[in-house]
Amino acid sequence: MKHTMIRYRTKPEQSEENQRLIEQVFEELHQKAPIGVQYVALRMDEGVFFHVVGVAEEGENPIPALDAFRDFRRDIGARCLEAPVQGRVKVVGSFGVPGWSATDD
Repeated sequence: MKHTMIRYRTKPEQSEENQRLIEQVFEELHQKAPIGVQYVALRMDEGVFFHVVGVAEEGENPIPALDAFRDFRRDIGARCLEAPVQGRVKVVGSFGVPGWSATDD
């Protein structure tokens, strides 16, 4: 599994809207239930968001093709104080998170 993490900070007045758009992405994911993808979105104080995406080595990430994800991405720059930064990450260890093992990467 290939894992990518994205981090950014939203403007204070945009944090709720950003969360709403992320929730719509998860609604569509639950409806379509693509195989070979894992996705977690986290929100910290101060409008900091983290997204961690896992995609099977042989697969393509289906998330960018979702209508809700396109809606989320549309005005991301206008919602952010700090632009999204992404990078490939390696799972060093996990506990109680199915499919997230240090041997995956």
